[in-house]
Amino acid sequence: MSVPQLAIVVDTEEEFDWSRPVARDNRGTVSIPAQALAHEIYDPLNIVPTYVIDHPVATDPVAIAFLAGLSAEGRADIGAHLHPWVSPPFDEPLSVHNSYHCNLPPELERAKIVALTEVIAENFRLRPTIFKAGRYGFGPNTQAVLLEQGYQIDCSFVPHVSFAGDGGPNYYQQPDQPFWLDGGQQLLEVPLTSGFIGMFGGIGQRVAPMFDSAHITRLRIPGILARTGLLARSRLTPEGVSAAEQCRLLAALIARGQTLFTLTYHSPSLGIGHTPYVRTNDDLANFLQSLRIVLHYFRDELGGTFTTLARIRADTKLTHLR
Repeated sequence: MSVPQLAIVVDTEEEFDWSRPVARDNRGTVSIPAQALAHEIYDPLNIVPTYVIDHPVATDPVAIAFLAGLSAEGRADIGAHLHPWVSPPFDEPLSVHNSYHCNLPPELERAKIVALTEVIAENFRLRPTIFKAGRYGFGPNTQAVLLEQGYQIDCSFVPHVSFAGDGGPNYYQQPDQPFWLDGGQQLLEVPLTSGFIGMFGGIGQRVAPMFDSAHITRLRIPGILARTGLLARSRLTPEGVSAAEQCRLLAALIARGQTLFTLTYHSPSLGIGHTPYVRTNDDLANFLQSLRIVLHYFRDELGGTFTTLARIRADTKLTHLR
């Protein structure tokens, strides 16, 4: 059996009120230097996270200096993360529908991806090859633009989840392990780790639409199933998911043969008051402790090792060549 591997992806973005509509003037990035708190955990474990950065981060001098410093020291990889509402050109009306860039006209989606790619290349002195769609909004035209711009890895997919009710993509039938998006094997998808736990976790994929059904949610069926230990859908993230549940998810997926995992969160969660998950100093301490517990459990109890998206792609290429 292959040794389990885990990579960390940080959605590195501006601060905004998640309960309010998106706005173009939300460009504050004061939480970026707070990522140093996570590196107090990562550095002793030799973990190199991937920071996928959006336009406000890629154009803020303080954020650039901090993240470029991590990159230069070999302590972080830099990728791109497109929030269309704060990424030029601003030719679309603001709406929930348009917050998924896959819903924009193809030429506008392309223009935004190109503009973000170029500003990262200019300000970080490196051309990003890793991409994550804002709001997981990877669509039918996204792949062609990424290939054209030289991207090698995408990490936008969320297996067993659909955002169609909100105007976004449906990922129910997508693999939960890395796979090539194109026939030429140039663009590798490394999906977010999302899966099922509980007595009936093995059939979770077959009933995944239940968890996104407004009618079934109103009946509180997902909550009942989770509380009784029968079935729950979970993600590998410290945002709204306890350390104990993340550990159960990892153990369950490894038992079913999964070997590659990505843990994700949003950079503003390392500041106080920027996301629903960290409102107080105690919340922040608990957030960091959750990270620490899960990573040590993965290494010490499950025998896992830490990797990066870039290494996953390199290993996939080598496996294919054999």
